[in-house]
Amino acid sequence: MKIKEKIENHIAILTLSGKMMGGPETQALHDHIKGLISDGINKVVIDLGDVKWMNSTGMGVLMASMTTLKNADGKLALARVTEKVQSLLMITQLIKVFLTFETVERAISNLD
Repeated sequence: MKIKEKIENHIAILTLSGKMMGGPETQALHDHIKGLISDGINKVVIDLGDVKWMNSTGMGVLMASMTTLKNADGKLALARVTEKVQSLLMITQLIKVFLTFETVERAISNLD
């Protein structure tokens, strides 16, 4: 999994690509978010449009990232969630927990 970062109006947009299947690269997402918080950025949009698949470990990292941001008075939004990941969110009922948006732009406007 790869992480690309862009900062717009004090909101970090993290574009992920590949698979979120656990391992060091998935943990790197949570570490990246901790780094953003220490830099004073506590609003994050995670663009999942290029994530092919995610397992429970990947979901756990998203949950941990959201909790870390909430504890820092921040917010997390998911954008461009693929059908496969969307179905996983529905099955686990996490769709009720995460803010999800069709586009990165909509996610950004909801965090502002």
